[in-house]
Amino acid sequence: MSSDTADIQTAETFLKHNNIDEVECLVPDLAGIARGKILPAEKFLKGMRETGLRIPEQIFIQTVNGDYALDDPVTSPATIDVYLQPDVRTMRIVPWYEDPTAQVICDTFYFDNGPVEIAPRRTLTRVLELFEERGWKPLVAPELEFFLVEVNTDPDYPLVPPIGRSGRRETARQSYGVDAVNEFDPLFEEVYDFCEAQGIDIDTLTHESGAAQMEMNFNHGDPLDLADQTFLFKRTVRETALRHKVYATFMAKPMEKEPGSSMHIHQSVCDRKTGRNLFADENGENTPLFLSYIAGLQKYLPAVMPLLAPNVNSYRRLMRHSDAPINTHWGLDNRTVGFRVPVSSGEARRVENRCAGADANPYLAIAASLACGYLGMVEELEPTKPVEGSGYRLAHTLPRTLYDALYRFSRSSGLKRVLGEDVVGVVTAVKDAELDAYQRVISSWEREHLLLNV
Repeated sequence: MSSDTADIQTAETFLKHNNIDEVECLVPDLAGIARGKILPAEKFLKGMRETGLRIPEQIFIQTVNGDYALDDPVTSPATIDVYLQPDVRTMRIVPWYEDPTAQVICDTFYFDNGPVEIAPRRTLTRVLELFEERGWKPLVAPELEFFLVEVNTDPDYPLVPPIGRSGRRETARQSYGVDAVNEFDPLFEEVYDFCEAQGIDIDTLTHESGAAQMEMNFNHGDPLDLADQTFLFKRTVRETALRHKVYATFMAKPMEKEPGSSMHIHQSVCDRKTGRNLFADENGENTPLFLSYIAGLQKYLPAVMPLLAPNVNSYRRLMRHSDAPINTHWGLDNRTVGFRVPVSSGEARRVENRCAGADANPYLAIAASLACGYLGMVEELEPTKPVEGSGYRLAHTLPRTLYDALYRFSRSSGLKRVLGEDVVGVVTAVKDAELDAYQRVISSWEREHLLLNV
């Protein structure tokens, strides 16, 4: 099935109006890496008309280190093509190229017109369809942390903060430091310009507690649109940093003595017809539906951690007293637990999931968080009592390793119903392959402490 006439006309108008020479067709893979094709504008339009924009299905079983999970339970042993269907609503200028270039995020389909269910963007769409069937409309607002680091071409060497305008590196904690952000003013001015050119609706930039660690907040909105914006924002920040001769990294824990980077996800659910926030009643009090949503997060989130903390490095962030949660407790304006309910009016009632890392694929992280809340609502679960005081005094109940997380993930029948068995199977296979590759690497810690002592 080729794209419909209206979409083709929209794309053609956009390309002509902006004198576009080339188009980047982007497909987010399991790790959130942009895969796809770059082709001339006319060939792109021809591909839309004739389902000629094709890509191997196996991009969705590609590991972060470039191998393939060849024993996955879903894709064909013989490489088959799927076709790209550009979502023209996502078509934007790529502002950092000299030649006029467009980018568009694509969905993937088989040639019988069925969607590729293991595509991360489709996984989020599937979850949103479940909400729609109930007359619910979820809203989200991600908060994304990242580090700026000096260019590092040797992976055996630790990362260090870059030198700013003052000619010095940060050596002390600069939480919410305005002058510390201003050290990199030219870089962030360009980030804001690039985001404005792409229609990425970023809100507040703050300096976090790590050395040269920043946080960017997004305005709340439709989950698919916010996942698209987060996907493009990460690409934009990395590109801008390179233009200023530094790296931007979204690793969950890039430096040994610094805090990790998170992707907190604020979420609420509204009535699709009236737009009323279903998490608070007329008096601004929490509704049973809101409490069930929190209970769903509490029950199911430990099993869905491979989508929120997808890498071996992710679990280095989830340590006691490290500005990251270790359990699934909740509390009012409490930043030491997994789920924080900010002080707010009834209209703005929401819960903040603090468990996801900045290294997570935004489509899968948002889908996972919404899926847990959805299961809580439909199963009418009840949460524990909210925690007062530090959540770090309570037991560590989140998975401590990716091995543990995958064991729980692969055995959760509730998540298989909502996310799809194929998604659970493919994620498990890809992450197993990455763990196998990781186990073959001997670290500098092992050489330092074991080589001559054991």
